[in-house]
Amino acid sequence: MKHWLCLSFFLFAAGHSGLSQWRAPKYSNEFLSIGAGARALGMAGAQSSCVSDVHASYWNPSGLANMEGKTQFSLMHASYFAGIANYDFASAATRIDSLSVLGFSWIRFAVDDIPDTRYLIENGQVDYRRISSFSSADNAFFFSYGRKIRKIPGLSLGGNLKIIYRKAGQFANAWGFGLDAGLLYKRKGWNLAVFAKDVSGTFNAWSYNTSEFETVFAQTGNAIPLNSVEITIPSWTLGVSHRFGFWKDRIGVFPSLDLVNTFDGERNTLLHSKLLSVDPRFGLEISFLRLISLRSGIGNLQRISDFDGGSQLNYQINFGLGLHWKALSLDYAISDLGDKSEALYSHIFSLKAAF
Repeated sequence: MKHWLCLSFFLFAAGHSGLSQWRAPKYSNEFLSIGAGARALGMAGAQSSCVSDVHASYWNPSGLANMEGKTQFSLMHASYFAGIANYDFASAATRIDSLSVLGFSWIRFAVDDIPDTRYLIENGQVDYRRISSFSSADNAFFFSYGRKIRKIPGLSLGGNLKIIYRKAGQFANAWGFGLDAGLLYKRKGWNLAVFAKDVSGTFNAWSYNTSEFETVFAQTGNAIPLNSVEITIPSWTLGVSHRFGFWKDRIGVFPSLDLVNTFDGERNTLLHSKLLSVDPRFGLEISFLRLISLRSGIGNLQRISDFDGGSQLNYQINFGLGLHWKALSLDYAISDLGDKSEALYSHIFSLKAAF
């Protein structure tokens, strides 16, 4: 009975937060929407119901409970904007008993070595030795927990505590915190998932070191920013997947569908209204002897207006490849294959080790 009470509280809290915060800004902490793991990105992020390894801390922490082995580690790197920005993900998870798994993840998205030319000119003379550099970096730390519910076979619950640290050189920084909650139910080969991201609302408190730029801003007519609080509103992801086995299970076909639901007003998604916007993601993985996996996915479906008053459907197709040998998995993904969306393509690599 107590497990159903916990589940009811989870659903109520996620729904209440999603509806009560709809007036908050639409986009905040967007670096946390990129993804984690080349397998997931090759499948366009359709992972909430099929993730069952160390990457579950990002996609749905309840999936950690289904992790194979005692301990897993994962590393991922991707470059964006022709190498100007770097995105890195590192994660570890370990089983503490037959039912429970603890995880920790770190995400960093940064532009490094940005030239600081405020003091380039002194007394009318250009002095390149006065150029310094700084980094604009966004960091997130996930403390995750997933647990199987013994009295309800196939059901697992999980959650994240997130700590955010964002820094723009010596000019500004922000600390934030938030919570995620998820559940996963497996029955007769079917996987059903609910993942409430930022279920509590994720709060970032920004502070500005105005002494570093106040003089320059005043000379150029820019407004001096004030300390502020930024809120990331909740979203719900509903997921379903099923693995089909062929040729005595040597070949596996694993389709997956995620519906990302936001409640902050109308967005440019495939399905949208003034209250609810739905962003669908579809992924497919085909594996052979569990050694080689081919993946593809489609997501980021948007209607883009033309100059003639019409519109066209833009979408992003991803492709991926996975190689598995004993305890090691090497995964690769390329995003926006065929350049069917406004986003630029990127190469993503990740390595996972299981013990």
